[in-house]
Amino acid sequence: MKMANGDGAPSPMKVAVDAMGGDHGPRVVVEGAVAAVREFGASVILVGDRAAINREVVRLEAQSLALEIRHASQVVGMAESPSHALRRKRDSSLRVAAELVKESQASAFISAGNTGAAMAIAMFVIGVLPGVDRPAIAAVLPNLRKFTILLDAGANVDPKAMHLLQFAVMGHVYARDILGLDSPRVGLLSVGEEEGKGNELTKEAYEQLRESSLNFVGNVEGRDIYNGRCDVVVTDGFTGNVALKISESLAEMLGAMIKEELMRDARSKIGAKLAMPAFERFRRRIDYTEMGGAPMLGIDGAAIICHGASPVKAIKNAVRVAQEWASAGLNEHIKAALEAEVARGGREGGRE
Repeated sequence: MKMANGDGAPSPMKVAVDAMGGDHGPRVVVEGAVAAVREFGASVILVGDRAAINREVVRLEAQSLALEIRHASQVVGMAESPSHALRRKRDSSLRVAAELVKESQASAFISAGNTGAAMAIAMFVIGVLPGVDRPAIAAVLPNLRKFTILLDAGANVDPKAMHLLQFAVMGHVYARDILGLDSPRVGLLSVGEEEGKGNELTKEAYEQLRESSLNFVGNVEGRDIYNGRCDVVVTDGFTGNVALKISESLAEMLGAMIKEELMRDARSKIGAKLAMPAFERFRRRIDYTEMGGAPMLGIDGAAIICHGASPVKAIKNAVRVAQEWASAGLNEHIKAALEAEVARGGREGGRE
C-alpha cells in the first residue's frame, strides 16, 4: 500500500502507532516507536494526547526524527467492551490510528491496547478482505527449527470449519511471505494425530483442509506447536488463546526457576557466569519481543496487536514487522490465495 503526496509521487511508508495503548502508555510506546525510526529508518505517526506524546519526544531528544503526531482526545481502556469503544470513543487513539490506514495516510497500525476493541474497530473502520468472513490473530511462536504461526489466537471463539480454512490460507501466506518458508506445513490442532479425532468442528475442517491446495499435514497436537513438526497451526480462538496463555506462563515460570537455581549457591553462580553467552542466545530464541506482536490477518490493511505489557523492544519490532507486511504485498497475496481455493472448490464440486 503506497501513499502519494501532493504531486502524485509515492510518499514514504508510514506506520500509525496507538501511543496511549498498553499497560505503560506513551512512555514505553513512544520510546519503542522512536527506536524503530532510529534503527530501521521507519516513518511513524504517533496517535494520542499531543501534550503527553510531545513530552516523551522531547525526553528522547527525537524532535528531528521522521515522527508525526496526530492528536486523539480519548483512550480505550483495557477493560472496555468493544461495542462501547466503537460507539462512545470515536476520537480514541485506537480508532484514529485505524482511520489513518483506512484513509491511506498510513500503511499499518499498531496497538498494545484492548485487543477486542482493536479487532472490532479494524473490522468496522478498515473492513475485511474479499473472501474473509472473520479476521484472525496470528501468534508467531518459536519452535525447534524457526517459528510456528498459531491462529486464531483469540479473535473468534466459535468459528465454523470454513473459517478455519480461511485462517489456514492466511497463515500459509504469512509464513511464506514474511517468515520466508517455501511450502509451509499446515496442521489442524486436535486431541490426537489420527484422522477422525476431535470434535465436529475439527472433523469438518479436516476434510476441507485435506481437499485444499495447502501443504496440509493432518491433525497435530499441542506439543507440535513447539517441536517444529509444522509451520502453521490452525484452531478456534478459544483453544488458541488458552494455548497461548499457557505457553506464556510456562516460559515465565521456566525463566524464573532457572534463575533461582543458578543463584542458589556460589558454585551455581560461577557456572551461570560461564554459561551466560548460551543463556543469552536461549533468551533471544524464546523472546516474543523479537516479533513485536501478533498480526491481525484478514483486514483490508495491516495491523499488529502487541501484548499489553510490551516493552520498548516489542514496540520497536512491531513497527518493523508492520513495514515488512505492507511492503510485501501480503494482502494481495492473501486475496489471490483465497480466490484460488474458492475456484478449486468450485471445479472439484463440478466434477462431483
